[in-house]
Amino acid sequence: MSLPAIKPLDTLPLTPASDVKKLGWRGVMQVVARNGKVVVTNHNKPEAVILPVEEYERLLRDAQSAVAQKQAQLDALSRAFDKRMDALRAPDAREKLRNILRRPTDFEGQIFTGDTF
Repeated sequence: MSLPAIKPLDTLPLTPASDVKKLGWRGVMQVVARNGKVVVTNHNKPEAVILPVEEYERLLRDAQSAVAQKQAQLDALSRAFDKRMDALRAPDAREKLRNILRRPTDFEGQIFTGDTF
């Protein structure tokens, strides 16, 4: 699932806080209806973003989905690590490791990593 591009605040329509008072809530929501969202400024500094509930809920779902995806990746990595560590818990692990360490190693100039070693 690809996420829609998020526009920086300076690309969104602006309305000063005084307009919120002057236009009232209905007036501001008309701006939101036209533009999708609006940045409320105070002394030309962004203070808040007003957006429809549906947009807010979508943002929440996307954030929760991203967190769940990252957690699933971490869980898979943890399971893979635990599986590799299980070899050290085997009853004969100590003896196997000693035998490996006692053998002379001649890598013939090659580097071995991961499962190939």
